[in-house]
Amino acid sequence: MRRRDFLAQVGVSAIATGLLPRDLLAHPGHHPETCGPLYASPQEAMQAERESVAFTPAIYVGTDIQKPDYLAVIDLDPKSKTYSQVIHRLSMPNPGDELHHFGWNACSSCHGDPTKSRRYLVLPGLRSSRIHIVDVEDPRQPKMHKVIEPDEIRRKTNLSAPHTVHCLPDGHVMLSMLGNAQGDAPGGFLLLDENFDIAGRWEKSGEGMEFNYDFWYQPRHNAMVSSEWAAPNTVKNGFNLEDVKAGKYGHRLQFWDWENRKIVQTVDLGAEGMIPLEVRFHHNPDSTHGFVGAALSSALWHWEKQGDQWKAEKVAQVEPVETAGWPFPVPGLITDLLVSMDDRWLYLSNWLHGDIRQYDISNPAKPRLAAQAWLGGVIGKKAHARGKELVGGPQMLQLSLDGKRLYVTNSLYSSWDNQFYPAIAKQGSYMLQLDCDTQKGGLTLNEDFYVDFGQEPNGPARAHEVRFPGGDCTSDIWV
Repeated sequence: MRRRDFLAQVGVSAIATGLLPRDLLAHPGHHPETCGPLYASPQEAMQAERESVAFTPAIYVGTDIQKPDYLAVIDLDPKSKTYSQVIHRLSMPNPGDELHHFGWNACSSCHGDPTKSRRYLVLPGLRSSRIHIVDVEDPRQPKMHKVIEPDEIRRKTNLSAPHTVHCLPDGHVMLSMLGNAQGDAPGGFLLLDENFDIAGRWEKSGEGMEFNYDFWYQPRHNAMVSSEWAAPNTVKNGFNLEDVKAGKYGHRLQFWDWENRKIVQTVDLGAEGMIPLEVRFHHNPDSTHGFVGAALSSALWHWEKQGDQWKAEKVAQVEPVETAGWPFPVPGLITDLLVSMDDRWLYLSNWLHGDIRQYDISNPAKPRLAAQAWLGGVIGKKAHARGKELVGGPQMLQLSLDGKRLYVTNSLYSSWDNQFYPAIAKQGSYMLQLDCDTQKGGLTLNEDFYVDFGQEPNGPARAHEVRFPGGDCTSDIWV
C-alpha cells in the first residue's frame, strides 16, 4: 500500500471511531473540505467542476507606478455579474518583487493524504527573491499568511531569484532558483517545509548545472527534468544578443535521479535548442514522454526514455519572419507551453510572432499542427478584443482541467517587455480566453471574455501566470 493510501485509510478510520478529532487531522489552518480538491488521476481531474475564479500576479515593476505588485482574482463564471472582471486585489507588502510563476502547497501528488489540501499559494518575487505565502481558503478574498525575506534565503541556501514552484508528495514545496546569492548562475533548488520554513536545498549535488529555470518530476521513473534560461544578472536588464554569443544562455536539459537528487544525464540541444524554457512531462505518471520549447530557436523538442537513456529530438520548428525595422528575421520566441490533462493536445505561445499554436500530440514524437490563433505580435498580424487593439503577444497559458478553455496573458518579464513591447507598461496587459475544440482541433476567441489590466485602480499593470483553486494543467503531478 502506498504511503498516501495508507494515510488516507488510517485518517478516515480514526475520524470514524472518534480517536482523532477532525479539526486536528489537518495541518494548522488547513480545512480540506473548504479548499481545492486533489485528484486521484488526470482522468478524475478532467471531470472536476468548471473553474469559477482565477489568480494572476499583476506587476508594477518596470513601470512608472511606484506601487507593490498584487495578486488579482478574476471572476470566470459566465453567469456572474462580475464575469471577466478583477474582483479582488491582494497587495504585496513591498514594491519591486516582480511576481512571476507561482504554485501550490499541495497538488494531486498528495492525493489520499487527509492532512493535505490545496490552500496556500507560494508566490515568489523573481527580482526581489522574496517568497509570499498566500492563504486562499476563501478564493475570492486571499490573505497574506507569511513572507520569507530574501536575506534569510541567501543566508541559509546561497540562492536567489525563485522561479517554478511545485509541491512534493512528502509535504515539502520545491522552488527552482535561477541564481546564487550574488545573482550568478547556476542556482539550484530550494525546499520549504510544511510550515513554510526554509528546509535547505533539494539537490545533494549540483555538479553538471550551468543554468537553471523550470522543472517537472515523474516519480514512477525516478526522474526529474530541468531546463536552462540564464543567470539573473544576465536577464535583469533586458536581452542582449551578444550574451547569447558569449555563452550566457542555456541550451541543455538536465535529467535527475529523483531519489538521489543528482544529475544522471545532460542532453545538449545545441544551436536548435537555445534557451529551453518550460518543461512538461505527460500527466500520465507511467509515461516518459515530455516536451520543451526552445525560446530563441523557436523549436519544439520531444523527449522520452529509451532503455536507460533519455533521448530528445526536435519535432516542430517555428520559422523566423522577415519584418520591417528588424535587423534580422524575427523568431517566434516560444515562451510558454502546456499539455492537456489527457495528453492529447499541446499548446504553445510565440510571444514575438503573436500566435498560439495547438498541436495534436496523439503521437508525441510527431506533433500535428491543428490550429492557430493570432493575438498581437510584431510581424503585422494585428488583433482586437472588444474593439481595442491588443498590444504585446500571447505569453503565459493556462488550460482548464477539461481542456476546453485556454486562458492567455501577455507579459513575459518587465525588462524584456519594455524592450520588445514598451506599450504594455503604458497600456497594461490583457487576459483573454479561447475555446478549444478537443475533438478535431481548433481555437476560437471568446468575445465575451476580456480582462483589461490597463484599467486597474492604481494604473496599468502586467499580468503573468494563471492558476485555478481547483488545480490546473501546469501544477498537478501524479505519483
